[in-house]
Amino acid sequence: MILKTFKSDNLVVKVFDSRKNMGKAAAADVAACIKDILGRKKEIYMVFAAAPSQNEFLEALASTEGIEWNRIHALHMDEYVNLPADAPQGFGNFLRRAIFDKVPFASVDYIGTDRDSEATCKRYSEILSAVTIDIVCMGIGENGHIAFNDPHVADFNDPLLIKKVDLDEKCRMQQVHDGCFKDLSEVPEYALTLTVPTMFNADHLFCVVPAATKADAIKATVFNTVSEKCPASILRRHKNAVLYTDRDSAKYIMD
Repeated sequence: MILKTFKSDNLVVKVFDSRKNMGKAAAADVAACIKDILGRKKEIYMVFAAAPSQNEFLEALASTEGIEWNRIHALHMDEYVNLPADAPQGFGNFLRRAIFDKVPFASVDYIGTDRDSEATCKRYSEILSAVTIDIVCMGIGENGHIAFNDPHVADFNDPLLIKKVDLDEKCRMQQVHDGCFKDLSEVPEYALTLTVPTMFNADHLFCVVPAATKADAIKATVFNTVSEKCPASILRRHKNAVLYTDRDSAKYIMD
């Protein structure tokens, strides 16, 4: 059940009574968007986020009937540097389990965890520069990041499509809070991330953010000044962005 919907600048904000209903609603909206675009285009390109916050949404989307997955090309938005290729914490591996291996995409391009970050960025930049991204399915971090654009590395005018970044401590601790790593020492210090403009230039942004641990970030996204101090605040300037929250993540924006 939806509890509240409103706009903050251009951003449509929806609050749901539970994570499950939030995820189902987001999946229904994304599925409708996919079908609408495929009614006008031969194929589309989508970018996915990898995080436990996306579980309910990805489960619902993967089980949605009537989507022509064989006309959809999938990419993802970030990846750790120097994790073993088969590490379960790897974002590509997460998405493989959650959706990439569940439905028959036309193609899936993985960033990979190669040690040669420069070569990886070059390869993925070439992929990104050759296509138009139609849909981005994303989340927001505890520090307000989108993808791995933490506040200290986010750049709303970034000239790059993808880059290597160092992760701030709050971002790395989130991976512990999410149960992905046992403690901070296990969390990689570097990652590759699509830049803010790469995601912002997509035609449609669907942002799914449950849990009380994200409440401060949601408040900053919706109400604070639009700036790199809260990278997710840029969503308020996009022409087709929707933010999906649950009762817990929205507790500071319900009044």
